[in-house]
Amino acid sequence: MTMTDTQILAEKKTSGPIGRWLTMLWADKLAFFAALFLLIVLLCALFGPLLLEAIATKQNLRGRNAPPFDITRGLLYVLGADALGRPLLARVIVAAQNTILVAAAAVLASSVVGTALGLVAGYSRSSAAQWIMRLGDVIMSFPSLLLAVIVLYMLEPSVTNIVLVLAITRIPIYLRTTRAEVLEVRERMFVQAAKVMGASYWRIVFHHILPVIFPTLVTIATLDFAFVMLAESSLSFLGIGIQAPEITWGLMVAQGRPYLTNAWWLSFWPGLAIILTTLSLNLLSNWLRIALDPTQRWRLEMRGRKNG
Repeated sequence: MTMTDTQILAEKKTSGPIGRWLTMLWADKLAFFAALFLLIVLLCALFGPLLLEAIATKQNLRGRNAPPFDITRGLLYVLGADALGRPLLARVIVAAQNTILVAAAAVLASSVVGTALGLVAGYSRSSAAQWIMRLGDVIMSFPSLLLAVIVLYMLEPSVTNIVLVLAITRIPIYLRTTRAEVLEVRERMFVQAAKVMGASYWRIVFHHILPVIFPTLVTIATLDFAFVMLAESSLSFLGIGIQAPEITWGLMVAQGRPYLTNAWWLSFWPGLAIILTTLSLNLLSNWLRIALDPTQRWRLEMRGRKNG
């Protein structure tokens, strides 16, 4: 055994799974900085309202539409102030919670329901599978954003209704993807061997099929998170999303629309937060697609070792 082989084996023994994942993440610099930015957004969503909610809602009419990069009023005014003199930096940080919470809840609900229905539709040969697919076709026949606009226009635009509508419109994505993957995986030899050994229906589905298709679902969920966040921002911008005094990035963009000619920063900073978060999610999903694929993961591992 050469010295290079010995070093590789030593790295595998000492680094551990977390170290290997961090090494693969560092191998893709764009994905690394995207993950770092998303971590900052997550920390803002978790702790921002606890630390800055009072400041973000306190009005100061003397500082109405204060320009950015002027810290004479304090560091929190570095991004400027809105029409009521509230610091935009604090409001952007506090608004991260509602924006991320709605998107995360909608993606979680739609992925769980869609994946469960897709497993049944893909593995079962009964008529229930056909009914499930027809249900997915009916939902997909309506444009998701248009359906959300119609439902929220008829119902009260609350957080629960927004999550429910967005989750329902995204179910077919996971349903059709899961079914397509299951139709291919169920014909593999290890699934046939489990059947011969007398494994139950649920054991085959959850212990043999689901782990194989799970990386694909994680990648789709990461991309879908960005789409749902944009959809929520669009609904808030149209005035049928989360209502004031709650704060979301889309609502902040809508509130700054009347001042675009003389106070562009009111809409620019929350819009930039939406763009950067969406871009980071797309970059991270591309990294996940490679990192979760055993046939391509070695590329990141080799690049990470070379960089290290």
